[in-house]
Amino acid sequence: MPLVSVVMPVHNSAATLGPAVRSVLAQTHTDLELLITDDGSSDESMDLLRELARQDERVLPEAAVRQGGAARARNLAIARARGDYVAFLDSDDLWLPTKVEKQLAFAAEAGTPLTFTSYYKMDASFEGEAVDFVPNGRVVWAPDRVDYSAMLVQDHIGALTAMYDRSVVGTKLMPDMPKRQDYALWLSIMRDGTPARALREPLAVYRAQRAGSLSSNKLSLVPYNWALYRRHEQLSVFRSARALAGSAWHSVRKSRI
Repeated sequence: MPLVSVVMPVHNSAATLGPAVRSVLAQTHTDLELLITDDGSSDESMDLLRELARQDERVLPEAAVRQGGAARARNLAIARARGDYVAFLDSDDLWLPTKVEKQLAFAAEAGTPLTFTSYYKMDASFEGEAVDFVPNGRVVWAPDRVDYSAMLVQDHIGALTAMYDRSVVGTKLMPDMPKRQDYALWLSIMRDGTPARALREPLAVYRAQRAGSLSSNKLSLVPYNWALYRRHEQLSVFRSARALAGSAWHSVRKSRI
């Protein structure tokens, strides 16, 4: 049984998929499985995944029966998880080699089932492997500790750095939402008062989107955050508006890194 189950959704990611997968397989902590759901790709993603699986038995790809979006793709992978810990990486991002080893050691001392780390940003055009990445000044620094109230104002947890302990909180799935499903998952774990703790060392690399793209425009997330606050968290209009204002401000600031 692997100690860590790594969840990766894939959709038409052939251009970046190889380095992302190899950044997991190259971890100094090797007791892991990589659970990948291909969400209806029309490029060579699934062929590449089959080849990677032939090269390393820890790569466990599966094609979704029908395209359902990132949340469903991640949940299909989580449902197959065997590890005590569930961690997340998207198919265009990277982990630095000691990420899992250091985060596991930190989680053992942190006293909380949800941990995360700081991370670097890289240009969308970066084509190298994780070992080729040169640390830069573009760092999203994680706070030492966040609670539910702080998370409502800002999503401090980069999904590519998050890891939760199934032996403590059970198997947690992402709500089936078009966006912000990872944010909703962290909130669901923290809602009962459980804090999240961060290892402040940058241990992952996030691929920044092209300028002007929908995902690079953080203000485009406003309606999704509003739906999360009102429907998923069932906050009042006043609390939702206050959280939304803080979230929008912090998101714009982070996008400038």
